[in-house]
Amino acid sequence: MPPLMHGTLPMTARLEPWMESLVQDPELCKELLSDYGSPLNVHDYSSMARNVAELRDAAAVHDIDFQIYLARKANKTLGAIDKAVAEGCGVDVASFNELDQCLRRGVSPESLIVTAAVKSRALLKLAVENDVVLSLDNTDEVMDLLELTTSDGTPVPVALRLASSNAAIAPTRFGLSAQQWLDFFAQIHSPEVFSIVGVHFHLNGYSGEQRALVLQESLEFADALAQLGHKVKFVDMGGGIPMSYLDDSQQWSGFWEALAEVPEGDESLTWKSDRLGATGPQASTALYPYHQELIRGPWLEKILIARGADGSQTVGQMLNARGIQLRCEPGRSLLDGCGLTLSEVAFTKERNDGVSLVGLHMNRTQCRSTAADFLVDPILIKASGRHANDRSPYSGFLVGAYCIEEELILRRRFEFPQGVAKGDVVAFPNTGGYLMHIIESASHQLPLAKNVVLDGANASLDDIDQVGAGH
Repeated sequence: MPPLMHGTLPMTARLEPWMESLVQDPELCKELLSDYGSPLNVHDYSSMARNVAELRDAAAVHDIDFQIYLARKANKTLGAIDKAVAEGCGVDVASFNELDQCLRRGVSPESLIVTAAVKSRALLKLAVENDVVLSLDNTDEVMDLLELTTSDGTPVPVALRLASSNAAIAPTRFGLSAQQWLDFFAQIHSPEVFSIVGVHFHLNGYSGEQRALVLQESLEFADALAQLGHKVKFVDMGGGIPMSYLDDSQQWSGFWEALAEVPEGDESLTWKSDRLGATGPQASTALYPYHQELIRGPWLEKILIARGADGSQTVGQMLNARGIQLRCEPGRSLLDGCGLTLSEVAFTKERNDGVSLVGLHMNRTQCRSTAADFLVDPILIKASGRHANDRSPYSGFLVGAYCIEEELILRRRFEFPQGVAKGDVVAFPNTGGYLMHIIESASHQLPLAKNVVLDGANASLDDIDQVGAGH
């Protein structure tokens, strides 16, 4: 059956079976929105087991010690924590509340790591009190820790965030070079306060080749720390593990090829001919590659078989030779297939120059990450009732609730071959990783979207939306 909604140039989403069942049940979708409001984030975490297994299977081939930590910032639900722990994963936290909720949820301290880019004193204190590993980013954080701890207590477990010195790696705001760390710790007179148990790094983008290079650099840093008496137990390569929202590579490449040819001011594909970050110096950071060929397990496999500069050992062999665990902190890749967002159509109208608009009961922060746009096609679910049969083909843009001209839910143009009407439902597939929560806003005092966990036709609020969430 042809879709009821698609981009002028389609980008067809890959759907999990539970998503297909939900969007084929208009009455359930309407009931959920009636009960919990629009928009609504719907979760089913069953896909996480498959995603975890793909990574673990790749690591097992090389017989390396390997652990996965769910990037909590990618999805705020407590159900995601529960599922990650049930799958034997740890959790990467980035704030006091994230750490506090995990501890209250019963996540063991040894299964947690704090990687916050900016760490409050309260966060540092909570981590120290619970013996949770802290990934230290800079020397000011070290000095804060020295003020919070004493040399007669248990050493604080820390990982040092490494900023690569490799000229092939782009500059980063995260961490310090190995030499900066070594010079700093050589000057500290209370080294017994710290137990340096790990090396951690954060790379922008999704390059496996770059991660292989920085993993080798991290292992060399671990060797230098060992000479100072520190036993490094793990190297953590952070997140950025690829996954793919689309199965059709030609749809993905074809869209960008066509968009590059659109004249300025032509709105046949995007609002005001928006290039969606595809041009200019910031293009690489403005776009998330919604179609990728090499994902999860095969991507990790290429890293582990990469060889060092002298060609004598692979990355996997280097890890094994040192007895060092490899860790990673996926967000999207673990949450692939775990979430979908529903929204109700509020109105249809025309801009005063005749461009057609479809208004939704949501705002643009509720289906958006830090990338330029959400680049898969939503799904239209027709409502029954008085608007069901009064329809004609429609072409236009999705707009939201904020009182600004640029309040676009998505900036691509969409086609509705059988029309669209007030009361219909628009489903945004695969929004569980970053797209629901990372920049959501309650501006205008509009409420944040509720989060429900779906079990067949039964839905229940996630505990994050209950009174006293996480306590």
